[in-house]
Amino acid sequence: MSINAGDMNDLVRPDRVHRSLYIEPEIFELEIDRIFGRAWLYVGHESQVPKPGDYITTQLARQPVIMVRHTDGSIRVLHNRCAHHGSMIAGDRCGRVQSVFTCMYHGWTFRTDGSLVGVPVPEDYEGTGFDVRDPRNGLGSVRRVHNYRGFVFASLAEEGPEFTAFAGGALAGFDNMIDRAPDGVEVAGDCYRVVQQSNWKIFLENMFDNVHPRIVHQSSARGAKAAQERYPAGAGNHLCLETFKLLALDQSFMQRLEIENYPWGHSNMTGFVSPRGQDAESIAYEALLRERHGAERAEQILSRNFHHTMIYPGAVLQPSFQQLRIVKPVAVDRTEMDIWVFRLKGAPKIVFQKALSYAIGANSPSNMVSADDFESYYRVHQGLRGPGSEWVVLSRQMGRDLVDNGTVRTRVGSSEASQRNQFKAWQRYMVEEGAAR
Repeated sequence: MSINAGDMNDLVRPDRVHRSLYIEPEIFELEIDRIFGRAWLYVGHESQVPKPGDYITTQLARQPVIMVRHTDGSIRVLHNRCAHHGSMIAGDRCGRVQSVFTCMYHGWTFRTDGSLVGVPVPEDYEGTGFDVRDPRNGLGSVRRVHNYRGFVFASLAEEGPEFTAFAGGALAGFDNMIDRAPDGVEVAGDCYRVVQQSNWKIFLENMFDNVHPRIVHQSSARGAKAAQERYPAGAGNHLCLETFKLLALDQSFMQRLEIENYPWGHSNMTGFVSPRGQDAESIAYEALLRERHGAERAEQILSRNFHHTMIYPGAVLQPSFQQLRIVKPVAVDRTEMDIWVFRLKGAPKIVFQKALSYAIGANSPSNMVSADDFESYYRVHQGLRGPGSEWVVLSRQMGRDLVDNGTVRTRVGSSEASQRNQFKAWQRYMVEEGAAR
């Protein structure tokens, strides 16, 4: 099919979207360029590159990149492509170079700021006009990079909104997780990596869908409830089991959750289980935060509870559980996801143990909860491939949400305001010429 702006405008309506948005390869290819090629995307955390020469690799839209700590202490985001024949410079997911990157194909060497150091057999270039000092012969760099309290984001677009204006209210979730760390946050080890056999948008919609949990996750919830009943009273704060058990609560519980939706498709959702504990370590931890921030500010930090924070289109943070999921579309029906767990430095061991327990139970490749979701995503995608129904309906609580200066707040947790907000942003990227350039 041949897609134009008028077609895409008609595919997103106030209360529904057309199934082609999920299944058409041509639309997917446009999304990579117009959405992922323009938006601010998560690159990595500064704790992953603590010393000069440390680097990680990832991909932004179609561009492989290297995030590296330069000799002056700054963090650079470089194109992972040799200027000679185009070979990737760094083939590993992470590593360290002493002073330069060396291309494994022809041996060109580059400093950690991307500048070219030298080439083999330099006399071969005499009289050709080739100049080692010409920036075009170095590694390209992503020009728009923002380090937000240790979280590094980048945009491939030449111009557009600066990061904090783009992220807006969604940064409250990041701030809350960071503020709960007495000595800052750091990545804990490598990521979990999973592949979903479905379109990338289905996952993001599901993150703010509060109707599905008691249906999709009922078996996980029943198992958690049965396991918890076997524990003797006072055996400990089994946060993971408590969370899973809550998934099967009456819908009225989920209705009380609040979701705020912001321009550019972002959202924050309140949590349904508090990470605060009553054990001695947790009480000591809260006392430490009061020492650092003062009693009033510490209580503000601890009383805020976010379950999901999304910076559309590629990052979903779970602040209360210190998890960050990064969405990487691979094909129209295939989505790769990296799940990172963070440690709150200076917090007692139990805080990280809770986070790790939740990661294993809800986000790891062998988890009990997301397996239910993945099956749902797959079935949705397969169902949308058939022409029996042309539209996906997103009308729950439509017209009943509260709108305040561009922020849409739900009255009840079952509203599909977040899904509608995501597709409003999708339309803005895809249709408005230069909207995020």
